[in-house]
Amino acid sequence: MDQLNENLITFGTIVGRCSTMSSSVYELENLLNEIRTRVVVDKDGVPKIPRDVDPLLDKVKDYVIDTTLGNLLEEAYEWVEKVRNVLEELRRFFNLYGVTLPKEFNSFVEDPRAHLRKKLFNYVYDLVRNKIALEDFVRKATAAVRTSLRTNMRSAYQIWCLSNIVLELGRRGYGVVYPEHRYLNLDRSGKQKLGIIPPNVVLLNVEKGFISFFHEAPRPLTWEDTKDLEKIWSLYTALRPDVLVYGGRVLNIVDLSLSPPIKRPDVLIEFKELEDWFTRVRDLRGYFRKPLTAEEWRSKWLEGLFDGLADILGVQRTEVRQRVESGASLRIKEYQLIQLYRSTYRPRYAILVSRKPVPSDVRKDLEANGIIVVDGVEFDSSKLQPVVDILESIARFEHGEAVPVFLDPETIELAKSLARRLGIEKLEDLVKYALEHLRNVVESRGGS
Repeated sequence: MDQLNENLITFGTIVGRCSTMSSSVYELENLLNEIRTRVVVDKDGVPKIPRDVDPLLDKVKDYVIDTTLGNLLEEAYEWVEKVRNVLEELRRFFNLYGVTLPKEFNSFVEDPRAHLRKKLFNYVYDLVRNKIALEDFVRKATAAVRTSLRTNMRSAYQIWCLSNIVLELGRRGYGVVYPEHRYLNLDRSGKQKLGIIPPNVVLLNVEKGFISFFHEAPRPLTWEDTKDLEKIWSLYTALRPDVLVYGGRVLNIVDLSLSPPIKRPDVLIEFKELEDWFTRVRDLRGYFRKPLTAEEWRSKWLEGLFDGLADILGVQRTEVRQRVESGASLRIKEYQLIQLYRSTYRPRYAILVSRKPVPSDVRKDLEANGIIVVDGVEFDSSKLQPVVDILESIARFEHGEAVPVFLDPETIELAKSLARRLGIEKLEDLVKYALEHLRNVVESRGGS
């Protein structure tokens, strides 16, 4: 992934140089000609593709994938294997039934090449029926492959880091108490239809308390009419850090009275997988999209965002407003975006986890803005210990009306048997009875 910019080849450039076209591009043209001789396109432009042509279509897709990515695809398989391993370890350690992933990423984890082929289906379909020219095809197909790889490699590193953090907390005595159905959900599909933003996982250590994790959480809620949309519009434009973490048992972080409408987190974590992430810029135009109605409702959110941007960019607040209202693109560097996350959500701790070392000047700037930098992590889970230490420090019992304790079936049967013999109906009362008895024994022996 580190050499992505250097290795990616722009097909449009290659195809445009017809006089020096490589043999591999000729191969693509010959392959396309062979496909077209075997495919019949009806008067409505719908191709009838025989099944024996499918392998040839896959060859076209593989040509695009291999020429665009080179050895990066091999690296993708290595990352995917690391993700699979940690998820399986997570499942076994916490005795989970399974782990659910976002739909797109789950497809990528199953087989990166097969997933990238899916991304090219429509482009190849249009190419075969002469809907797009070869140059347009290679330009669009290359962009689709590049974007899909970047997105999924980013997800792979995020999920690897988050899984290892949760796993280390498990080794320190934490168990999964949410979701109760014993499936760890790392996706958000359909999770916010009830008008809330629930956690992905809540951990509990009976001696220290709960820790609630929200992965890529600030997302729109279900809405039905204009009034609903007015209420939740800011969630369409809310900045989305990788992970928000809360001490206590927190089952919903929506608070529409706040700006942004998200409860203040204890910890904000951002993961960076690219070697040169700090040189990249982000266009913030999407965060200023105008709603269908209720322009005035979102003004409070925008005012706070203007303030944060002005502070980070070192300009006047009015200048930020003017640039946004004129429709101009507002671009900031990735490390400045992390500072914006911190100023917007105001967590107790903001943490950056970088796979590669962070240059000293960037680190100094981040730390000066209250961001803790954990870098050079690569795929060494031991280097995530400082993050785990911070998360342990925020654990508490807030909002935990009852603290679940997990016992093996043999212990439960023994407890039920003793309860019946003592005439005690509830196991909770049995525990209280036993503890009272133990306290009396300790006191009779002069214990404190």
